Formats: sequence, C-alpha cells, structure tokens
Amino acid sequence: MYVKPDKRILMLATGGTIASMESGSGLAPAITSQELLDHVPQIAELCHVETVQLFNLDSTCILPAHWLELANTIKARYDEFDGFVITHGTDTMAYTAAALSYLVQRSPKPIVITGAQKSIALMDTDARRNLYDSFLYATDEQSQQVSIVFDGKVIHGTRARKERTKSYNAFSSVDYPEIAVIRDGRLIRYLSPENIADGPVFYDRLDERVLLLTLIPGMQAHALNKLVEDYQGLILQSFGVGGLPGSDTGELAQALESWLSQGKTIVMMTQVPYEGSDMTVYQVGQRVKKKYELIETYSMTMEAAVTKLMWAMGQSREQEEVRRLFCRSVQTDIIR
Repeated sequence: MYVKPDKRILMLATGGTIASMESGSGLAPAITSQELLDHVPQIAELCHVETVQLFNLDSTCILPAHWLELANTIKARYDEFDGFVITHGTDTMAYTAAALSYLVQRSPKPIVITGAQKSIALMDTDARRNLYDSFLYATDEQSQQVSIVFDGKVIHGTRARKERTKSYNAFSSVDYPEIAVIRDGRLIRYLSPENIADGPVFYDRLDERVLLLTLIPGMQAHALNKLVEDYQGLILQSFGVGGLPGSDTGELAQALESWLSQGKTIVMMTQVPYEGSDMTVYQVGQRVKKKYELIETYSMTMEAAVTKLMWAMGQSREQEEVRRLFCRSVQTDIIR
C-alpha cells in the first residue's frame, strides 16, 4: 500500500556542475531546479518537494552575498518546511557549508548541501545518487543543522573540505568523524544528534574584508604592510603547528603589530590540512602569540576560519568581541 510522504523539503538550486551543460566553451550551469528533481523521480517517495532557483552559477562565482541570500531564504520559509536541500557546485561548497553553519546556528531542522562531480544529465554521474541521498538524510527524524552529503558521507558543515578535483569521493571530514554514511539507501549514524531546544538562531551580516595569506619561506613583511588598508581581518597560514619567522622581534611581527594597532583582527592557523595548530609548542610561535594575543584556530578548517571571521566581524567592530565570538565553538568547528 502506498503511503503519501508527509515530510516537506525545500530545494534551493544555485547551479554548479550538477546542473551544468556543455556551452561550446566549457561546462556552465543551465539545468533548472525542477529539471534536477525530474532526473530522480524516486525522491517523490521520500517527501513532498518544492524547488526554488535562487541563482544558476558556477560555484567559483559564489560570493558572501549569495550566502546571505541563502540564509535569508531559509529564514523566510523555515516554518513551512521540515528541511532544506541546497544544490551547489563543489569548488566552494565547503565555504558555503561553513558560512551557513554560522548564519543559521542551532537549527533543529536539517540544511543539507550537495552537488556532483559530473552533470546530472550524463549517464555516468554521481549526481543522482548524491541528490537522492541528500533527501534521504533531510527526511530523517534525527537530522539537524548544516551538513554536506556527498558520495555516501554526511559531514558537518564546519568540518568539510574538498580534497579531490575529479574523483567522486571529493570531500573529507577533517579531524572529526563523519555524522553518518548512506549505503544502499540505508542511513547509518555514527554520531548522535545534539539536544537543540533554543534554535534556530539566524544572522544576516558578514564582513567580507578578510585576507587569507599563506606564509612561504622568504616572504617579506612589506606585503602585509601594503594590504592593511584594504582588509579588516587577516588569517595567516603558518608552518607546522604554528610560528612566525623572526618570532616576536622580526619584520613580520612588526607588520602584525601595525595591523593590531589599527584595530584589525589577526588569526593564526596552520597550512597543514590535518591535526591543527598549537603555537605554544615552539618558541617562534609561543612568543608571538603571547606578545600579541593572536587568535588561534587550532583544528578549524580553512573554510571555517575564513567564514567564521567574516561572521564574527559582521556582528561587532570591537576586537575583544570579535575574539569572543570567534573562539566560541559552533557546530564542533573548534576542537582543542
């Protein structure tokens, strides 16, 4: 006997490879939200779906303004639906997942982001499975908050990183377990959901004046001096567990001091993908952190650090309040 699904899911389409067609000069998003859904008719057995085509962009072109539009759309229609599925390009998907984790905090309803490495219009594609799995996860009673569903894995929005450009297993959960896996249409949970009684909490401001700069051997301090007027926040990706050439007395430290004296925020992180930073280990890190009270990311991903700093600076112009907001754990983004 057929039982009509009672879950209501809103699908927000943004473009990406999953919706791309050959344009004559390379792939470009062209498939609409409803056409995406038509490729996977089995989704109708899981839930009732409404679709919205917010934009149709290569994810390389996704900007913080688009993150805000996604969050505002979810807020405006939050009470109408049991969950949300966002189709998105893979290149900046981890940034969008992290940004939404800060813009929509403590959501009892799932906000699922997915995409594909190949267009849904192709026979040989991961798109149909990823889309179906996303709705399967979004309709589960225990699903909540922001996550990426891709290649059978469910990853917290603050822990995801794209690590492969072509393979179907493009995303990994960095230094944190996957929430769940989906195998042969079966959802297997590894982590229990949080007890969320005070959500959701929506935010509608970001300050995108964030510079991410990766140290290389021999980098000169004048690069930082020339950029100080254009940015309000600096994330410096250092070597290993974290340090600064010249420690607290070198030219780079002097440049950081200039940034701080002008009311800027500085965050230090490692450029090593796994296991995080700890600036207290070596003298070159310990001295500079103690002298300048720099914010440290520890185990945060690059994508989470960038978007969290934009979010924190969007809420306050005061250095201490930005520090407080940044250092507060949101959806397991910081593990010390």
